[in-house]
Amino acid sequence: MNDYDTNTGTASVWAGEEHLFAENAICVPVYNSVTFGYDDMEEWHQVGMGKKKGHIYSRNTNPTVRPLEEKIRLMDGGEEATSFSTGMAAISNTLFTLLGPGDRVVAIKDTYGGSNKIFIKFLPQMKVDVCMVDTSDFDAIEREVKKGCKVLYLETPTNPTLKIVDIERLAKVAHDNGAIVVVDNTFATPINQRPISLGADVVVYSATKYLNGHSDVMGGLAVGKKALIDQIFHYREITGATLHPQSAYMILRGMKTLELRIARHNENAMKVATFLSQHPKVDQVFYPGLETHLNHAIAKKQMRGFGGMLSFSLKGGFPSVVTVLENLKYAHKAASLGSVGTLVGPPRTTSHVELTEQERANAGIPESLIRYSAGIENGDDLVADLEQALAKI
Repeated sequence: MNDYDTNTGTASVWAGEEHLFAENAICVPVYNSVTFGYDDMEEWHQVGMGKKKGHIYSRNTNPTVRPLEEKIRLMDGGEEATSFSTGMAAISNTLFTLLGPGDRVVAIKDTYGGSNKIFIKFLPQMKVDVCMVDTSDFDAIEREVKKGCKVLYLETPTNPTLKIVDIERLAKVAHDNGAIVVVDNTFATPINQRPISLGADVVVYSATKYLNGHSDVMGGLAVGKKALIDQIFHYREITGATLHPQSAYMILRGMKTLELRIARHNENAMKVATFLSQHPKVDQVFYPGLETHLNHAIAKKQMRGFGGMLSFSLKGGFPSVVTVLENLKYAHKAASLGSVGTLVGPPRTTSHVELTEQERANAGIPESLIRYSAGIENGDDLVADLEQALAKI
């Protein structure tokens, strides 16, 4: 195994793809075959039983998908990895695998809207005891974990208010009390943050976002301890939220430029956040790279870069949000993030569209908020664009 710990740029290109493929191809071929045939009946049985490497049926495993799983495993430093059709499939399959009737899960209140919906609706329907705690109150999270839980679920930076959770501190408490630690690392990616090195047992991603990076394919990944990932894989192969080989190929291609893209995302987000923090029409800026951020010290400790995501609230409420969004030229008003092009929108139509206005308020998300996914455009152009749009208020 190659050691990519000190050079994630090399890993994003080479991990899982160190050898030549069929016909000496240097790129992973797309195997669209649903099934895989065997002339030798005993070999077929051995592969089917998992005693020999190979593939039987693409709902389970596929030779195009496997290099992607190996790439994220190596980049994150995990023992095993598996893939899914979407990021929410990765999150839901992980939670539904690890939790059952009578179990207790402790989660932070600031999670992505789809994740939040699982905690407030679907897990309670399964008779899972859900405890959601103030994200910034680490003492309260520790107290709840010490009361007993099977899973501690964290997301950092959070969507959409960019709160930072101290993974190392909370993972230690969780492990001391027998809990499994699951971390959503979608915003940071392995370039900016490696939760496994901080104590996470399972890390989940929406590969649709930064890992792919081009807003043209969906996918999800989970990486971590082999015993846990094997369970999650088995749940996924039975329930069927399988990643298509063409999608896996496109995510693999996108990941080759991951370090380059993340460097530019980091740079642009910092430039935009700094500008917004000094603008008189902006009420508050949420970006962990700013020294004024509540958890800046923790972000600086556990992250290698502060990411391409930020959010900001405007004076004047939602009417100001509408004015700014309708006047931006270099930003798609669309419900996603992590693309090469800047993407913007309010939580009511993006990250937390599944929630009611009251539920968003309960989660500390004001209607005056704009989520801003800084792309890889020229940073000065992005600042100038925001400046002219804010002047319209």
